[in-house]
This record gives sequence, C-alpha cells and structure tokens, in this order.
Amino acid sequence: MALGAQKAEVLRRVIGQGLTPALLGLGAGIIGALGFMRLLSSLLFGVKPTDPVTFIVVSLVLSGVAALASYIPGRRAMEVDPMVALRYE
Repeated sequence: MALGAQKAEVLRRVIGQGLTPALLGLGAGIIGALGFMRLLSSLLFGVKPTDPVTFIVVSLVLSGVAALASYIPGRRAMEVDPMVALRYE
C-alpha cells in the first residue's frame, strides 16, 4: 500500500498466495486418490472409490477452509497503516 496498491489489490494478492498451494495440493491429492483406487476400495465401506459427490464435496470444503484461512490475514494486511509498516521495517 505504501507503493500505491489499493486495499482490494492487497487482499487479492494475499488470498491468491494462500489459495495457490492449497489448490495445487488439492489437485495432487485427487490425482493420488485416483492412482490408489484399488487400495482405497478395500478401505471404504458404502462409498465407491470414484464417487464424484465425495470428491466434489471434499474439494469444496478444503477450498473454502483455505480461502477463509487466507482471507483473515488479508483483511489484517488491508488495515495496516503503510507509514507504520515502513517505520517498522
């Protein structure tokens, strides 16, 4: 913000930096789950290992938690006075 960024830009950047690794991990997890389908099928009861509803719900929940975990620090970063931050550094 001290260099001219708007509050919305700061929030977008912080959320983007938080969601990027979460979404990459989510993609890797889905690929891994599909790769270990035979092992998973022996561990699951009443759910198919390729159940699309389960994959979608778990993906949405994890993405929502990651977004919330990024939003809270983003809101704090928006409220920081640039002069105070520059003096601290």
